[in-house]
Amino acid sequence: MQTDLKYIEAVWTSLGILWVAASLSAKPAARTEPAAGRVFHLVTLAAAFCLLLNARLSVGPFAWRFVPDSAGVAYAGLALTLAGAGFAMWARFYLGRNWSASVTIKQDHELVRSGPYAVVRHPIYSGLLLAMIGTAIAVGEMRGALGIILALIGWRTKYSKEEAFMTAQFGADYLKYKREVKALIPFVL
Repeated sequence: MQTDLKYIEAVWTSLGILWVAASLSAKPAARTEPAAGRVFHLVTLAAAFCLLLNARLSVGPFAWRFVPDSAGVAYAGLALTLAGAGFAMWARFYLGRNWSASVTIKQDHELVRSGPYAVVRHPIYSGLLLAMIGTAIAVGEMRGALGIILALIGWRTKYSKEEAFMTAQFGADYLKYKREVKALIPFVL
């Protein structure tokens, strides 16, 4: 439903603006992954968002519907998009100055285990993934489902690197956290 997609685009645009504004207060980096290490997950995520948000890719098998084209489905997708974006923003603001777009250990980095980080270890990715699932449902086409798969692969790649950095930085404390809290989906994954 075209009207609902405008609302979803507004959610993603607002999220992007808030994200950029919040990034201005991040702590300086103490250790960062090499730039070449970021290429795979950046390309994967860019492709995922392109599939989700670019209606011009609605051709051939990408245009096949996996949910009915109805107002109810579109509004359910919008609700999931809003819920996921809200959860991701809560996690982003909760992480505060420790946040980074790349895999990084910040100066005076803190291991955050409360708030959304008590629910999952990577709540920003969880929230963004839920928002993408909502968007894919609202779009209703296979291109959205493929975008979800690509995003999951990209974030899995990135959070594996982050966990190696966090384990090196926090040792046994981070290993305990990994045993106690799932990565993306509470009690599941």
